[in-house]
Amino acid sequence: MEWLRLFFLHPVSFYQGAAFPFALLFNYLCIMDSFSIHARYLFLLAGGGALAVAAMGPYAVLVFTPAVCAVALLCSLAPWQVHKWTFCFQMSWQTLCHLGLHYTEYFLHEPPSVRFCITLSSLMLLTQRVTSLSLDICEGKVETASGIIRSRSSLSEHVCMALPYFSYLLFFPALLGGSLCSFRRFQARVQGSHGLYPSRSFWTLSWRGLQILGLECLNVAVSRVVGAGVGLTDCQRFECIYVMWTTAGLFKLTYYSHWILDDSLLHAAGFGSELGQSSGEEEYVPDADIWTLERTHRISVFARKWNQSTALWLRRLVFQNSRAWPLFQTFAFSAWWHGLHPGQVFGFLCWAVMVEADYLIHSFANGFIRSWPMRLFYRTLTWAHTQLIIAYIMLAVEVRRLSSLWLLCNSYNSVFPMVYCILLLLLVKRKHRCN
Repeated sequence: MEWLRLFFLHPVSFYQGAAFPFALLFNYLCIMDSFSIHARYLFLLAGGGALAVAAMGPYAVLVFTPAVCAVALLCSLAPWQVHKWTFCFQMSWQTLCHLGLHYTEYFLHEPPSVRFCITLSSLMLLTQRVTSLSLDICEGKVETASGIIRSRSSLSEHVCMALPYFSYLLFFPALLGGSLCSFRRFQARVQGSHGLYPSRSFWTLSWRGLQILGLECLNVAVSRVVGAGVGLTDCQRFECIYVMWTTAGLFKLTYYSHWILDDSLLHAAGFGSELGQSSGEEEYVPDADIWTLERTHRISVFARKWNQSTALWLRRLVFQNSRAWPLFQTFAFSAWWHGLHPGQVFGFLCWAVMVEADYLIHSFANGFIRSWPMRLFYRTLTWAHTQLIIAYIMLAVEVRRLSSLWLLCNSYNSVFPMVYCILLLLLVKRKHRCN
């Protein structure tokens, strides 16, 4: 079947699928209480190491090195120093790796290695876990690890005390994808005796398998439509809008199926959302909320629900700690975290402007639209406009190169964000006049 062949030809999907039996085995052994706590941490860490070597080859060193350095910083610095130093080191390391990708693509004009791209993706996820843990330590949510290295304990005791941190940073269900799992949730799941029982696991994973099947069938159908038509280089006028919309739909379907697969792997290992919640344990947030994403008429809602756990991480890391222009700082940091390709910088800054416009436009509209027919018309119109603006941003971020970005900006597609930009300027002027 074509959808199955295409799905497992994607390298990350293949390795995530290969990790499923080990995730189920881990969950089963936890249910049977066949594991000590240390053995559970070691199983997850060893699985992460093996998966990294299999998927990344020699580039796995680029993930292991910052993980070891992050644990060393966590275990040696005072709680109020941890976040600043781990954040600076992790983002510096990730930026250097992204610069290596820039050098290969833009100066050598060579396609980057697939294994190197997988490594960069894993490194971005590692940055999320490192900064999430360091923030938890700074805020007193996680017991401090400082002083482990300076203590006079033996080497084996040092390793045992640092083992939960190593395991959290490299545990295999979240190494190549998946929602951000906080350290407190991770620790509660590993140390607890509860797990996902086989009957419940079967029905949940079967439902997710059907979702992936449906999305991949749609993906194949849309791929044929996109492949049979013209691209941005050959489209004419209004035809470019159709090209943009179908191509963005293809990207969205790919993201949705991979997010569900990643979520299924976490679920199979016992870290999913269906297991309930202990007191003090953070809620599990899945990345794919397809129903909300596809029916919302607000760009701000789409921004909060797209890759939901990452959006919450960015809000906590940047937005809540920014004194001036928090929205623009958050999207600018997101562009940095993604690699600072030209299309990404343009796309994320455009998204920030669109979100700002969205707040003012809907606040203004809600003040004078009263009748339900007008509300229905307004919601339909803004839904279509939102979907087209999101398609525009998605293409800008995904094409990345300046030449492709120039084609997008010179097409009729630029009308949609320009409408919101004009409305933003008019409403800002009106707001200042009223004040």
